[in-house]
Amino acid sequence: MKRLLITSFTFVLGFVANARSLDNHHHNSDGILIVEGTYQQKNIYVLNPVLPGGVGFCTYEVRVNGKLTTDEWNSSAFEVCLDNLGLQQGDAVFIEIKYKNGCSPKVINPKVVLPRPTFHTESIHLNKDGHLKWTSSNESGALPFIIQIYKWNKWINITEVQGIGTPGVHEYSYTLDLVSGDNKVRVVQKGNDQAIKASPSARVYSAKQRVNWTYNKRKEAVAFSDETAYELYDKYGQIKKRGFGRNMKVENLKKGTYYMNYDAVTEKFNKK
Repeated sequence: MKRLLITSFTFVLGFVANARSLDNHHHNSDGILIVEGTYQQKNIYVLNPVLPGGVGFCTYEVRVNGKLTTDEWNSSAFEVCLDNLGLQQGDAVFIEIKYKNGCSPKVINPKVVLPRPTFHTESIHLNKDGHLKWTSSNESGALPFIIQIYKWNKWINITEVQGIGTPGVHEYSYTLDLVSGDNKVRVVQKGNDQAIKASPSARVYSAKQRVNWTYNKRKEAVAFSDETAYELYDKYGQIKKRGFGRNMKVENLKKGTYYMNYDAVTEKFNKK
């Protein structure tokens, strides 16, 4: 049977990406509908139209991970029962729904096999050198852990570490740049439905010297005393600058009052 995949989705770091849709299924107009992901303790539901001639239904075979299922698909709607296949949460699933020409079944809930943030934090620790180490369990799909630091009155994303995605106990680590003074760090996972699960915070006090700054009016630049992440907002809360380094160019900004985030602090900046 000729198979022509006209929509393709690829899991990258546990996410599904496609410019046209968030659905995680590939539709083959010649007779195969594919749904792939991980088992999340939910079943798949399929709308199954009548054949053009009015006799019989579209689907004629369903396989999960290569094995023929016993689902009753000779009806206008049916359920792919993943819960009776001996699958464990987080196990990979590859569903093939074969159908006859001239019609097309539709999966109602393809997102139920996308990874969800279910991890449990066994431990999390941050030392004075910025080395973050955490141990997790009960992962049910490969989602990235987003490392965040609390500063400037909000949680800031630092980087991502790919999760293993299986239910066992797993150890992860990353070394980050600390800010001066108190540092509060956590890891979070975000599901495809935007649900967020966060770990407890790990804290450490850094004795590093606070970053200072000066403004060079002639060069129209802010010079920091050490490398730092920074943000600059106008009085309306619109972001104007964001970066990392020792210098922030402001020659393209109008004169006025701005608010500058750097190191662990927020200060007012007046461009004259």
